[in-house]
Amino acid sequence: MTPFGALTGRALTTGHGTENDFILVPDPDGELRLDAADVVAACDRHAGLGADGLIRVVRSAALPEGATALAEDPTAEWFMDYRNSDGSVAEMCGNGVRVFVHYLRERGLVELPAGGGVVVGTRAGARRVTFDGERYTVEMGTWAMPGGAEAVAAGYDVVVRVPGLDGPRGGLRVTMPNPHTVVALPDEGELAAAVLTGEPAYEPVPPLGTNLELVVPLGEDEGDGEPVGRVRMRVLERGVGETRSCGTGTCAAALAVRAWAGPGAPDTWRVLVPGGEVTVRVLGETVTLTGPAALTADVTLLG
Repeated sequence: MTPFGALTGRALTTGHGTENDFILVPDPDGELRLDAADVVAACDRHAGLGADGLIRVVRSAALPEGATALAEDPTAEWFMDYRNSDGSVAEMCGNGVRVFVHYLRERGLVELPAGGGVVVGTRAGARRVTFDGERYTVEMGTWAMPGGAEAVAAGYDVVVRVPGLDGPRGGLRVTMPNPHTVVALPDEGELAAAVLTGEPAYEPVPPLGTNLELVVPLGEDEGDGEPVGRVRMRVLERGVGETRSCGTGTCAAALAVRAWAGPGAPDTWRVLVPGGEVTVRVLGETVTLTGPAALTADVTLLG
């Protein structure tokens, strides 16, 4: 058996959304028996292709998980079967879904002209993605703060110790629906000082793990007649490590900073990540995420 298992000899494509990078595996009829070891080997940055995650491109009808998405929206023909680089399954990936739809569009699997939209299946449910000719906007679904109003009033509901930073810090939990913990830092010097190569300590310990977003609020600008918030962040992604961007994480960061800002805070946020910039817009109990997507190479794993 080769180190890449079921992926050996298959035609694959690589791509990224604000440098959050992925391997895309076409498997329209769900015939591939993909295990965690195959994903880990392919995503290895030294002995494989290297990626933050792997996306299997499969029809919703071919997967048990796709039935839920089809029940929610029968037009969700395609399902984004997303795995973290450690082989674990993730509920949703905001950058990954943009790259997924870009792949479908570039390969002629969906018709998506400028101004058009398409619905795709994810483990978080059906998600609508629109295209404006340059960038993709994802309807990310509902969000929640598990600590409720009490946590928002206090400003935190988790105590986090991050290597490289002095003392404990308060973190606010946000679900998108995957779990996030957002910690505000006073300046970009502290943001740079944080060491995200190991696992921070959380109290209480998140039962399903968590992504960690370290954020520095940067104030507000004016955009199209409304205030637009700005925030810079780094992210330690569950099952991956530090990444250049995290789509659900940018949404969580914007929601936390908006909550800390209080009444009158902007609904639109520019989130600056090491890999670029995305825009998060809060629409009541839902959010949208807008950003770029790119394909970088067509490759074959030789084993």
